[in-house]
Amino acid sequence: MLHDFDPFLIHFYDNIGIRWYGLSYLMGFICAYFLIVWLTSRQRAGLEPKQVMDFITYAAFGTLIGGRLGYCIFYDQELFMKFTSTFPYWGVLQVHKGGMASHGGMIGIVVACLMFGRKYGVYSLYLFDLCAVSGPIGVFFGRIANFINGELMGRPAPEGFPLAVRFPQDVLSWPSQEVDRLSTLVPVVEPLGVTKESWLEWINGYKFGNGSGKLFETLDRIVLEVQNGNGAVKEALKPLLTPRHPSQLYAAFGEGLLVFMVLIFLWRKPRKPGFIGASFIMVYALVRISDEMFRLPDAHIGYQLWGLTRGQWLSIVMFFFGLILMLLWGRTERLRIPGWQKEAVIKINRRK
Repeated sequence: MLHDFDPFLIHFYDNIGIRWYGLSYLMGFICAYFLIVWLTSRQRAGLEPKQVMDFITYAAFGTLIGGRLGYCIFYDQELFMKFTSTFPYWGVLQVHKGGMASHGGMIGIVVACLMFGRKYGVYSLYLFDLCAVSGPIGVFFGRIANFINGELMGRPAPEGFPLAVRFPQDVLSWPSQEVDRLSTLVPVVEPLGVTKESWLEWINGYKFGNGSGKLFETLDRIVLEVQNGNGAVKEALKPLLTPRHPSQLYAAFGEGLLVFMVLIFLWRKPRKPGFIGASFIMVYALVRISDEMFRLPDAHIGYQLWGLTRGQWLSIVMFFFGLILMLLWGRTERLRIPGWQKEAVIKINRRK
């Protein structure tokens, strides 16, 4: 399969439009709203259903700000110093370049819960739990959007693997990682009006540091032409690309649906505040460590100690942090939050 999805749902001009990536966040927040309203109406544990919209707003800002800053801090610090003459001018605000970091988004949500809980007098650990059980839904939509965008690509798949995908965005990494493969793109650039001589000249210029603007412009154009349905470019490019695991879809079903199902199952019964939040941290970390085995590390970071990725190391730290929180909160808290099952809610209300 050749990946030819357009990252825009509605394209207005240049890089301006409604992207699937932004829509995925909107869908995540909408689903989280209805889930939290349903839970709070059954649990009656301090957050009123009428307050949920305000809480979602806090969580949304925490996710977006934390997620973007997390990516810049954990994966690409140079974005803080990158400025351009075109909108949105600052590298940190160019969300389509690198996107978000889930670990940073979680930190942002924690800060949002603390701020909301302090302002409205709602128990912060209960807010953590609500975000933990609803957050994986947003992760599901976000990873689907990652797939549509052709980002966070997977590692090479075995020959004949039925789910393998060929991503045109692959060519964007060739100048820094596989420069010799650029010469194979001659039949791809010719339908774009670039002669073989010009293309090879640009490649040599890039190798010897004599400019690379036209080369990168052409690579970007190749991706754009595939997304726009240029049949000649697609036919010439497809056999040159490496079949890869659709790791974004693995993550959508693992980090998203699987984690959600585990947490909603655990919360069917009354739990101490923080139990669901700590469970999320540990379960998500384990799933993330697993699905990163199929995902390429960021090109400018690569593999790290013991062949693990940056995301895996962050998840290992995250797992032990969640385990510590589980032990601490399990010992200090006596209050129990009702589960979502009707029998569990009635039982704990009778105790009150």
